[in-house]
Amino acid sequence: MSLLCAGRRQRNVVYLMSFGDNLPFIKALAAALPADRSLVVFYRPAYETAAQELAAAGITVHPFRDDLRFVFKSIPIIMQARVLFCDNYYAFLGGLHHPQRMRIVQLWHAAGAIKRFGWDDPTTAERSQSDQRRFQAVYDQFDDYVVGAAAMGEVFAKSYRVPADRMQVLGYPRSDRLNNPDWVAQAQAKVARIAPELTGHRVILYAPTYRDGVTFTPPIGLAQALRADPDARVVVKLHPVLADQATTLQSQLGEQVVVTQQLSTADLLTVAETVVTDYSSVAFDYSLLPNAHSLLFYLFDLPTYSQDPGVQEDLFDWLPSPALTDSQHLAAAIAADAPTDFTQFNQHWNSANDGQATSRVVARYMALLTD
Repeated sequence: MSLLCAGRRQRNVVYLMSFGDNLPFIKALAAALPADRSLVVFYRPAYETAAQELAAAGITVHPFRDDLRFVFKSIPIIMQARVLFCDNYYAFLGGLHHPQRMRIVQLWHAAGAIKRFGWDDPTTAERSQSDQRRFQAVYDQFDDYVVGAAAMGEVFAKSYRVPADRMQVLGYPRSDRLNNPDWVAQAQAKVARIAPELTGHRVILYAPTYRDGVTFTPPIGLAQALRADPDARVVVKLHPVLADQATTLQSQLGEQVVVTQQLSTADLLTVAETVVTDYSSVAFDYSLLPNAHSLLFYLFDLPTYSQDPGVQEDLFDWLPSPALTDSQHLAAAIAADAPTDFTQFNQHWNSANDGQATSRVVARYMALLTD
């Protein structure tokens, strides 16, 4: 079904929110709007708390689900947008016959990519032709892709089969906080208040990616490897749907584990001396923080993961530390505690993530409201 334009002049800004950690950027958008323009945020119900914070700042918010109410009540509001910001893939965009003056901007929810997605994901080729056409219809709707480096632009152009000139290397707005000493200090103070057991210790954060449709089973020897430094404290951050596995791993870690359900991964990154991950985008965030000491890639399932969903083909050209494929190598790396040199890694993935991304993105797209 095609979603047709209501025919009214596009004057406002709409933000589609499926992640709740870009609120400073949304507030900056609202603050920069001319008096006769408005900002409307449609949010997934899981981010009700984030939406309430925006509402308290005077921003209009509406929950949205993929249902008939959204089609008849929300689409007409979206069609009045001069600029539509999206932080994810939204299937309904494929049927949106938007006005020529509307600009649809993709603000992805991660600064870089280790895993493959879009057409680069091998499972896409196995989908029906109708599915593939539907996917491409969504990819084609984005007029601009805001990225933090040319490398991410290249990934989007290849993965979504869209022209390279749609890539806008303006910086990833969410990364600004990682360059903000005040935000970092506030996050560290929050950690100290909620998890005082971490204070004065080396903090090792284990934060693997979420494996869609795969039950995560902690590899044999993982707990022992994470305990390789007996004086460290270990925090495990698995996806919420993997709570059972997290509990199992935490119990294996014994006294060294610190359970921090009230703290986000972003909070914990600000106190971690060592981050152990695999294919997660936390690597791109952690490398920007002043406390970042060592980043370890524990790729225990690399042979199977390389097949589905796959990893970027140049992965080993830019990883800032060696890939660790078994628990013995992970234990040795944790015990050695060697610093990671992030220079080339950040030049590759974070060249425009310099703390000023929000101001550049806001300036670029607010200018469209005056033309």
